[in-house]
Amino acid sequence: MPLVAARRAVRESVSGLPREFWWLWTSTLVNRLGAFVATFMALYLTLDRGYSATYAGLVASLHGLGGVISSLVAGVMTDRLGRRPTLLVAQASTAVSVALLGFVRDPVAIAAVAFLVGATSNASRPAVQAMMADIVRPEDRVRAFSLNYWAINLGFAVSSMGAGFIAEVSYLAGFLIEAGMTLACAILIFLKLPESRPERTREEKAAADEVGLGTVLRDGRFMGVVGLSFLVALIFQQGAVGLPVAMGEAGFTPADYGLAIAVNGVLIVALQIPVTRFIEHRDPGRLLVISSVLAGYGFGLTAFAGSLGVFALTVCVWTLAEIVNAPTQTGVVVRLSPVHGRGRYQGMYTMSWSVAALVAPLMSGVVIDRWGAEWLWGLCAVIGTVAGAGYWMLMRGMPVEGAAETEAQQQVPASEALRQQAG
Repeated sequence: MPLVAARRAVRESVSGLPREFWWLWTSTLVNRLGAFVATFMALYLTLDRGYSATYAGLVASLHGLGGVISSLVAGVMTDRLGRRPTLLVAQASTAVSVALLGFVRDPVAIAAVAFLVGATSNASRPAVQAMMADIVRPEDRVRAFSLNYWAINLGFAVSSMGAGFIAEVSYLAGFLIEAGMTLACAILIFLKLPESRPERTREEKAAADEVGLGTVLRDGRFMGVVGLSFLVALIFQQGAVGLPVAMGEAGFTPADYGLAIAVNGVLIVALQIPVTRFIEHRDPGRLLVISSVLAGYGFGLTAFAGSLGVFALTVCVWTLAEIVNAPTQTGVVVRLSPVHGRGRYQGMYTMSWSVAALVAPLMSGVVIDRWGAEWLWGLCAVIGTVAGAGYWMLMRGMPVEGAAETEAQQQVPASEALRQQAG
């Protein structure tokens, strides 16, 4: 009986989504399965190339900076050129730059190409999210974003394990495999995914105000969500930057950290779909408040961890927050985005996470060095509380799901609106 119930739950979780979504989902999975470079970049630079840890950190920062800049550029491209052309340019450019990174030897050239890799690899995110919003019905979007997030983490879990074995054989092989799989994604998009950007008639273009970056910046509620997502991202980033440093200072080995953080990937793969079924039609404001506070205090509990088991337990707590937060927050961003400005809105939202990836290592390093890891975990609890309170205030009076969509669809041709409703 439990097996029958499980099969029914899986069937209900994946049913009703359009075919185009599954091709997009497949490209996401393939892309993440080949994401080797980010995993072994530091090891490649320090062990294989013989550079210092400082230089490796600089390269990582430039990689992140490329993502920050490309988020906005890709958002504009997504709206102006279309989702499909942006994805094709981003994926093809990523494949070329990743392959090039495996061959360059000059330190300046490595840093420059790493910046390019960060920019090109991050450029596809606004287009993916905008296309997903275009092709999936409003009532199914949280489920769709959750399935996409599940594919990202499943691919990352597999690629992380594979990266170690590939690195033992050849770092260059890792670069070339990632380049090949990214190119395969571009080919898949070219063959299977039609353009999904809603089109407007000449009269509608003249009647409607053009959505620009200024429009995004003046959207107070949306920019509030962007600011709060930055705070939440600062917390989640500590799993990759603050936690290993704190565990190392407490006498734990890298293998211990690997076991603790592996709980994150395992739980996401195991629980993302059933948890999404539970939260799918619940109040997003309440979910964001709960997940923000749970994330902050999940990391806050790390201050009391004295054994590997307790560290793993704290990972369980904030992973549950991550499972709830990721699809819910993405769904809210789509609800706040005008149909013809989804790329720019998604680009701004993506940038909040890219900036957090730059700030989080500095934050954890300064706090741990000056005051100790306990203060970092306490700060995470404070940030989570602030973010939760912010979401509680910001989400009051949020339009009912579908209302904003209906208003936006009144600005597009009737045939386009019917196509979107059909999914």
